[in-house]
Amino acid sequence: MNKITAAITAVGGYVPDYILTNAELEQMVDTNDEWIRTRTGIVERRILKIPGQATSDLAVPAVKELLAKRDLDPNEIDCIICATVTPDMIFPSTSSIIAYKIGATKAFGYDLNAACSGFLNALVTGTAFIESGRYKKVLVVGADKMSSIVDYTDRNTCILFGDAGGAVLLEPNEEGYGVKDSILKTDGSGRDFLHMKAGGSLKPPSIETVTAKEHFTYQEGKTVFKFAVVGMADVSAEIMEKNHLSSDDVAWLVPHQANLRIIDATANRMGVTTDKVMINIHKYGNTTDATIPLCLWEWEKSLKKGDNLILAAFGGGFTWGAAWVKWAY
Repeated sequence: MNKITAAITAVGGYVPDYILTNAELEQMVDTNDEWIRTRTGIVERRILKIPGQATSDLAVPAVKELLAKRDLDPNEIDCIICATVTPDMIFPSTSSIIAYKIGATKAFGYDLNAACSGFLNALVTGTAFIESGRYKKVLVVGADKMSSIVDYTDRNTCILFGDAGGAVLLEPNEEGYGVKDSILKTDGSGRDFLHMKAGGSLKPPSIETVTAKEHFTYQEGKTVFKFAVVGMADVSAEIMEKNHLSSDDVAWLVPHQANLRIIDATANRMGVTTDKVMINIHKYGNTTDATIPLCLWEWEKSLKKGDNLILAAFGGGFTWGAAWVKWAY
């Protein structure tokens, strides 16, 4: 019997209808289209505006699309791992809400928080479940309603983020396709530079924290940028070196969409040309946990069986990592 690997067998994605353009942001904060484009690469982002809707409502359409592609009954799903920093509620988990909404009554699930590296961490975790032989169908979801934790009077952060959901299905494979290797890293000293100041057990919600706007994303941009450029680029090159992959061997770089300059630096470090890099930051901004699955969703028809993909991310914590995936269909 050949070794069991965890192959991605379907992808799904979803973005809300409302488009928040740079021109609209110019009316909200002291910024301009040229400044945003040159420093981030972002032109517009999608925002979930419907009252009463949350992160699970971004995830569910992506999951339903995925299930339809594979003609699967939701009750065939064994596990749902949802990577998010904007859960519907502190508890129960968003994964349990997703399971309920799609009718996956036989699945267990939980949420995973590794900031913008969350989807990558969830993918590696789901891979371990498949490789163990214990589970056959694992849903890995990346979804965030970032507009719920963005201060639209803070020009440093409000230009960056959008809302979206993406999902992949992992199934056993004995032909050598799927998640081949991964490197995940964490450095907690980065916590001061990218975080939400209040809302956790360290600083519970109060009238004072709300008044001080401490329930929004805080980022010290220059420090985060410096760490992200080095971290994401180095780990992407490291996984190639570890597995003896040349730039010619790599069909696609699938990078977290935080900043176009970070993406370019990662591609340059890997020796990968721009035509082999999935980039949609101009359309969606940084959708945090949804960026990587959203890229796979958009480029699905361009992927060929056997293609080598390098997935790479960097997020708050600091967290960062890369995975080598051999496309299975």
